[in-house]
Amino acid sequence: MTTVAFQGEEGAYSHEAIHRFFGPQVTLLPCANFAAIFDAVEEGEADYGMLPIENSLAGSVHQAYDLLLERDLRVWGEVILRVRHALLAPPGTTLADVRQVRSHPQALAQCAGYLARHGLEPVPAYDTAGAARELAANPEPGVAAIASALAGRLYGLTVLAQGIEDHPWNYTRFFVLGHEDPPRAEHNKTSVVFAVRHAPGALYACLGEFAERGINLTKIESRPRRNRPWHYIFYLDFEGHWQDPDCEKALIGLLRRAVFVKMLGSYPADRGEEQEKRDT
Repeated sequence: MTTVAFQGEEGAYSHEAIHRFFGPQVTLLPCANFAAIFDAVEEGEADYGMLPIENSLAGSVHQAYDLLLERDLRVWGEVILRVRHALLAPPGTTLADVRQVRSHPQALAQCAGYLARHGLEPVPAYDTAGAARELAANPEPGVAAIASALAGRLYGLTVLAQGIEDHPWNYTRFFVLGHEDPPRAEHNKTSVVFAVRHAPGALYACLGEFAERGINLTKIESRPRRNRPWHYIFYLDFEGHWQDPDCEKALIGLLRRAVFVKMLGSYPADRGEEQEKRDT
């Protein structure tokens, strides 16, 4: 059976992403932090890792991007997951009973309007699913948690309300990490990281390799280079597979112009949630 490593507790949104990509028949390997995901896959404890890399509201997960540069795993796939927060409480609790809500600070912030409208006190916890598990193990009168509905089912909590996030466009993008390159799909994305010379027009020239060939860039973001203050590296995603003729030519051009280039992977693009966003 396939084993997939992820950060957090069972019932976390990474757990949902795993089920969405692999199906429910997998073995889960919870990890304490992102680096432990890479360790588990590199050391053979897990076949794949599920790594959150950006949220549509909170932005990029910088530690995840730094690890992609430093370590040698390949991006094997992507999952774009709609984050639907649920208000969970021990059985028998009603919404009128709740006075205090525990969850990860980001989840609390994403539900701040709902909490304010209902006069509920937010209390930070280390993890959404962890808050649900702790509440189930040690129920307290008037206390609820914000986590996924999956966490509620796993830990026997009642869903008092679902979809309580303030903004409906709350999506988290995950990378599936592995050792090998995945099979080519009908629709692919490619992720690379590169650095440019410290000279006028250097970045413009690199990006021009893609523009000249009509290749659509879906993400570009700079991060500081740790070994060179005030110099930057760039993470770039584009539509297509590195073996597509135009993409291959663009990458060869990038190699000529950049200081260094690291291929993170070419992988099947997740189009299901993109279609949901267009249709909603």
